[in-house]
Amino acid sequence: MSETTAVKKDSYYRDVLKKFTAHKLAMLGLAVIALEVILVVILPKIMQLDPYTSDIQAFGAAPGAGHLLGTDDTGRDIFARLVYGGRVSLLVGLLSAIISLCIGVPLGLLAGYYKGIWETLVMRAADIFMSFPSMILILVLVSVIGPSVWTVTLVIGVLGWTDFAKLIYGNVLSIREKEYVESAKAVGTKDLPLLVKYVIPNAFAPILINFTFRTAQAIIQESALSFLGMGVQPPQASWGNILYAAQSITVLSSKPWLWVPPGILLVLTVSSINFIGDGIRDALDSKVKIKK
Repeated sequence: MSETTAVKKDSYYRDVLKKFTAHKLAMLGLAVIALEVILVVILPKIMQLDPYTSDIQAFGAAPGAGHLLGTDDTGRDIFARLVYGGRVSLLVGLLSAIISLCIGVPLGLLAGYYKGIWETLVMRAADIFMSFPSMILILVLVSVIGPSVWTVTLVIGVLGWTDFAKLIYGNVLSIREKEYVESAKAVGTKDLPLLVKYVIPNAFAPILINFTFRTAQAIIQESALSFLGMGVQPPQASWGNILYAAQSITVLSSKPWLWVPPGILLVLTVSSINFIGDGIRDALDSKVKIKK
């Protein structure tokens, strides 16, 4: 790599970083997610939180000194379950998006770079997957395999590969015709080094953006499954199955401490991740200028 090329790349990365840090909503979202991660990791140790043990003297208790957000109908501390539920919801969202990326990107690369039979197989498979309502398909698979944290994570991740495959496929189709790719082929560069060095770096920006949105979508899907009773199973906590207890009119009207906190955290988390995605998209867009 020439010195001029290195300088240009450094300048590009600095410009991207400046535009991202200048995006106020993205920085707010990043701060919220960072704070959530820190709290769900350290609070259980600092406060000795127990989301499983029932307080036999406080069934369905209102918020108070002993229980910051009250207890549920079985006497379990809502605040402790909220913190541990945050661990589960964030973990499911992140791991599901990683699984989708690890499946979709290689398949999209094969379809876009080699075309032919790979293009037919991968794109038709993607069309078939996308023709089914995703939530219905997830519900069916989870019910067959059995609901658990890892089942939900795996099913959501496996069924989310199509977005990544379609994106990388479209980008690779245009990049494979570029002069620098043709030049690399002409000098005898093998397919794998060519893909790693030239194709993937130039096709990956939209994938990075989609990764954030896919993480937010996976958190929503996990919460919806848990709310329907087909996701994370009690006594293990997630924000979705905490909301599951709020299905009765009595709870909705007289016990807001059971459903308002997880509802707020879900909205805040998903919105923050989407803000980060918006910030990355704007930072990578050369048409967007830094406001001075």
